[in-house]
Formats: sequence, C-alpha cells, structure tokens
Amino acid sequence: MTVVVLLGAPGSGKGTQAPIVARHLGVPILASGDLLRAAVSAGTQLGRDADRFMSRGQLVPDETIVRVFLDRLERADARGGAVLDGFPRTRVQAEALDRDLTAAGRRVERSIYIDVPTEDLISRMANRRICTANGHVYNLASNPPLRSGVCDIDGSEIIQRPDDQEATVRARMTEQIPPLLEVVDHYRRAGNLRTVDGRDPIDVVSGGVIAALEGLPSDSSSGVGRVG
Repeated sequence: MTVVVLLGAPGSGKGTQAPIVARHLGVPILASGDLLRAAVSAGTQLGRDADRFMSRGQLVPDETIVRVFLDRLERADARGGAVLDGFPRTRVQAEALDRDLTAAGRRVERSIYIDVPTEDLISRMANRRICTANGHVYNLASNPPLRSGVCDIDGSEIIQRPDDQEATVRARMTEQIPPLLEVVDHYRRAGNLRTVDGRDPIDVVSGGVIAALEGLPSDSSSGVGRVG
C-alpha cells in the first residue's frame, strides 16, 4: 500500500497537483473535510462521533480524524494506497497517523511538500478573482481575463472574495503556516520528505512531484521540477 501525504499552504497549488499524483499512482485522494462529511452523511459510528463536534462548531479530535482516514483506507479502491490531501495539519495529527498506520502494518511511504514563499502565496491569493455566475477562477497577475472585470467564459462580473483580500490572506497564513512547517519537519525527520519548488510553472511542478514520487533526481533542464 502506497500512502502519500501531500503538503502545501493555501495557494501553493496542492489542489492542482493532488489529482496528478492520484492518477500517477492509481489511488484515490482522501481529504479530511470530504471524509468527515461522508461519514456524517452515512451515519456511521465515526460519523456520529465527528458530528457531535462539527454540529457545535468545534474541532473534531485528532484521534477521530485519524480513525476516519484509516477506515477509508480499508475500502476496496484504497487497497493500493491513497493520497492524503490537507491531512495531517499538525504535528500531533502526523504522530497519531504514523502510530496508527504502524499498528495496521502500514506507513507513509512519501511526503511531498510544495514549497512557495509566504509573500508569493499572499500575492497569488490576493490577485485571485472569480466570476459571479459560475465561479470561474482568474489571477490578475498570471491569468487575467481578456476584458477587465468580465469573465471570458460567461460574461459575468469578476469579483474578489472577502477571503482573498490581502489582510485576510495574511492573517490566514500567519495562523496556518507554522503548524504546516511542523508537519514538514516531522516527515523530514522521518526521512520520507521531498520538497518541490512551487514557484515553477504548473507542468514543471508536476514533473517535480512525479520525480519525488519515484525517487528520481531533479533535472530542471528536462522539465522536472527542482526537488530538495
């Protein structure tokens, strides 16, 4: 079983790379939010345990989230492994995941960190715009609409979401990056971490991620991203 942990801050491109990793390995993507909602909807014991906290707006305990992931890994489509997207979020969760995977005779085979400097992340997200009709996404710096303020696809107005305003983005980064770096350090110490430069073009980052999965050396001249 190949369990891969994909790490990256908001705006790093992790969501773009997760399907590429999953297709390459032939395994599903497991994201904590999706799994928790599915467990609650199915009415499983784990779902009921999680819903007691979620319905009160409280954080679901780490041990419950880990159990949800382990339960999902038992399903047929995950027998060959899975890509964990957005989990673990803290060192405590990473330690709990390692402990329970070991007890089940498994382990995290590879962790991949898509590294983007904080100021670059803030710029990416603060420049993000979406259309009001269908949520098509633009970036004023890297992927602007052909006509200012108008969606290329459906002609609707393009707006900035409140969550993408610079002050809000900066506050989120201040809160989320320190625990992320603790998880990165956890897997670095475990010896299974590979770092990919997330500032490169998407296809180059994808090449770096695949190289990291296969243990290949970095070679930026052949289209493979810089891997550390």
